[in-house]
Amino acid sequence: MKKKNLAALLMAGAMSLSLLAGCSSNGDQTSNPPASDAGTQESQATETDNQGGGTDVVTIKVGGIGPTTGDAAQYGTATQWGAEIAVDEINAQNGPIRLELQYEDDTNSADTAVSAYNSLKDWAKDAPLVIYGCTTTAPCVAVSTETFADRYFQLTPSASSPEVTNGKDNVFQMCFTDPGQGTAAAEYLKSSGLGTKIGVIYNNGDPYSTGIAEAFIAHAKELGLEVAATSTYPEDTTTDYTVQLNACKDAGADLVFLPIYYTPASLILAQAKQMDYAPIFFGGDGMDGMLDMDGFDKSLAEGLLLMTPFNASGTDERTKKFVETYQTGHGILPNQFAADGYDCMYAIYEACCQIDGIADMDHEQLCDALSALFTGGDFSVDGLTGSAMKWLTTGEVSKAPVVVKVEGGVYVTQ
Repeated sequence: MKKKNLAALLMAGAMSLSLLAGCSSNGDQTSNPPASDAGTQESQATETDNQGGGTDVVTIKVGGIGPTTGDAAQYGTATQWGAEIAVDEINAQNGPIRLELQYEDDTNSADTAVSAYNSLKDWAKDAPLVIYGCTTTAPCVAVSTETFADRYFQLTPSASSPEVTNGKDNVFQMCFTDPGQGTAAAEYLKSSGLGTKIGVIYNNGDPYSTGIAEAFIAHAKELGLEVAATSTYPEDTTTDYTVQLNACKDAGADLVFLPIYYTPASLILAQAKQMDYAPIFFGGDGMDGMLDMDGFDKSLAEGLLLMTPFNASGTDERTKKFVETYQTGHGILPNQFAADGYDCMYAIYEACCQIDGIADMDHEQLCDALSALFTGGDFSVDGLTGSAMKWLTTGEVSKAPVVVKVEGGVYVTQ
């Protein structure tokens, strides 16, 4: 992620108000693909759109992977539901590109994720297939190794470790990288003047948490911020964080940085209140979704700051429409994982719209074409999580984070 100054951070919440981009049939984005011959490979990816007056439609199969059961199911189901909303919108446009989404549960296991990937290859058979996922880092590292070898294009909504894309020219991220989050968080605290002494609590057994924490600590020291205490825990099943909180409290930390997921963060907030310790708590995007936890006392999060690419309380029309659809379908507010999933589908769709001859491509040719487009410098996407989003040759997305504060039980962009 490119370094952002304070102004960029504070203004990043203003999402694009433009209409969703669609495939054009008038030649300004792509020409209609040629009709396929019966029995050829492309006939499996091309169908006749009867509603569109006989226009040939290319169907791109999208294989999704993420946890829909187990401890990380909140993240996988969010990315699935966000993607499904986008696919429904895209297909309702009756354009020359359609998406067909099949989502597989990986239970947050690398081995299960690879099995899910193999199932998706069988599902797609010879049709063009794009891999959407994985949701969490370890499964995504495992699957990206497979997609690199097999030459399938892969776009993850939320697996944020650099190891996901490192050395793989076909794998891209919609989310921030872990080091990028840590660096941006340190710069925000420096610019805002928050925290004279900073404590850090993180999971040293988790690549996501460790990656953010290590980048934050290193950059905070470079910026002259005082990191007064650093305390770790081994896994997110930990339930007692009083040792870590006391380490920060004894060091006089008036701000505690929590680059962790929201389940342990919710326990930390509750235990801090029990011990009358009330610093400013500041987290990353993994804490998005805490306010919707069953039985969570939202007052515990009052004043919490976190960095996220998406604010469900946004007032632009695109965000409001997405939130309304998501709430109607699932009864809860969407978090940034859902918004990233939604943006992934539009990125895949809009990229496919710009590829000539896509109906004739196998998965390897489609992978090469999409990878070249994503890194070519001219392709960009306006979405819920950022406007004019582009991708670096490393697979990392370039977009600015949003800092929000919990006020009255809702996120307020800072």
